[in-house]
Amino acid sequence: MYKVFVNDKPLFLTNQVEKETDFQMFLLESVDIEQLIKKMFNNKVHKAFLYYPDEKEILKKLKEKIPVAKAGGGLVYNTNGEVLFIFRNGKWDLPKGGIEKGEEIEDTAIREVEEETGVSGLKIIQKLQKTYHVFKRNGVYKLKITHWFEMKTNYKGGLIGQKNEGIEKVAWLKPEEIKDALTNSYENIKLLFEAVEVEK
Repeated sequence: MYKVFVNDKPLFLTNQVEKETDFQMFLLESVDIEQLIKKMFNNKVHKAFLYYPDEKEILKKLKEKIPVAKAGGGLVYNTNGEVLFIFRNGKWDLPKGGIEKGEEIEDTAIREVEEETGVSGLKIIQKLQKTYHVFKRNGVYKLKITHWFEMKTNYKGGLIGQKNEGIEKVAWLKPEEIKDALTNSYENIKLLFEAVEVEK
């Protein structure tokens, strides 16, 4: 099962028929995806399931209905075990950004972390899970698939938020501060940390 966030509301892709309780169920084949997304953005639908019988094909089917934007991002640790966060649009987030033509996704992730935070000397430790959310650009809804990587750095220099990306501040957060930051973050970011916690 995949979890796609639309305005921080969950849209589940499933091959199981669920009995509707606090959500609505739609057939992926026949759903008007734009109408459904609009309803979720406008708070008319708070939780939805898209059903398709073949789990292996389910994401491909969704991609046929909505343009995809691919992004890379980093969950970056320093030598003190602190994690690199950015603050924009009133929420704590992790540095990430769109892939450029001809770029490998690992290179995208490293480049975006450097550009958004000023942190260099990044080394990828492992690939983390992908996250999915829908956003609107120039009047078009797109599915953003973000490839996340755990990174480490010995960087000790200053932190510089990328102003033209609307980043108000960049900070190294201690483990106990992360919990607090996640209460004012996005569902995908919370999901990422839950997955990392499970692995530890």
